[in-house]
Amino acid sequence: MDVLKITQLTKDFGKESAVRGLTFQLEQGKCVALLGANGAGKTTTLRMLAGLLQPTSGHIAFGENHDSLIDYRKLLGYLPQQPTFYGWMSGREYIRFAARLSGMEKKDADYHSEVVLEKVGLQDAARRRISGYSGGMKQRLGLAQALVHKPRLLLLDEPVSALDPIGRREVINLLRQIKEETTVLFSTHVLHDAEEICDDILVMAKGQLVEQGTLTSLREKYRQPLVIVQVEREQAALSWLNSLKSKPYVIEAEIKGDIAELTVHELGSARDELIRDAAEKRIPLMRLEAGSSSLEDMFVKVVSEQ
Repeated sequence: MDVLKITQLTKDFGKESAVRGLTFQLEQGKCVALLGANGAGKTTTLRMLAGLLQPTSGHIAFGENHDSLIDYRKLLGYLPQQPTFYGWMSGREYIRFAARLSGMEKKDADYHSEVVLEKVGLQDAARRRISGYSGGMKQRLGLAQALVHKPRLLLLDEPVSALDPIGRREVINLLRQIKEETTVLFSTHVLHDAEEICDDILVMAKGQLVEQGTLTSLREKYRQPLVIVQVEREQAALSWLNSLKSKPYVIEAEIKGDIAELTVHELGSARDELIRDAAEKRIPLMRLEAGSSSLEDMFVKVVSEQ
């Protein structure tokens, strides 16, 4: 069942089009990453879905028989890229405040606030002022306010981009738990985050949707055999490394200093030929890795073609 269906969604700011004709569906129970470089239109898209921006044209439908923003936005949870908090409030006060804003009665708001604070690991800090929270704690508090009214769809705009490694890990682990209960759409330009927790991928470039599919299907579609070779920094070895560009088994070569990243026709034979050639010429190899291209390689390829 589709939780959200977007048809030809467009947003213009004057003569500039930030989003151009987006069409996609979100299935219930999925965690979906909206990928794109800065300026691709991700934030504008999420703000339209959250009801904070009026689309120039297009249609947003939530679930069955829900046609307008008024109908469905109470069933959404939204965490902006830079959430704002009242520092003088305690964490508990803020979440109760958010719950009441969502339409909950006081008794329900109090109960669900405690449940969600425990879920995000802030129950012990609930009485502390938000001004004393770390970045990771504030982001978890932001997730709590987005979850307190038990939304059917959670929209997250770059939820870990401003966090240090510890805070990022805390939020990623939390999202892994949340996606078991709630459909999640989150934007990011960090592909590793998408690989960790997402089922499906949407790729935006210049305001348009340029690729979409499951993580597995996109990997298969764009996967290419890849060999990485590193040599010692001596002239003979560096010259040999550069000569690999002209080898018949090499499709594409990217050479940076003493490291070559080679896209090849057939992984096994290319690896064997490289090892044989290096041994015959006594090339001091420091590293040789054989594998396949990554999601990041796919992203760069797709976006660069636009």
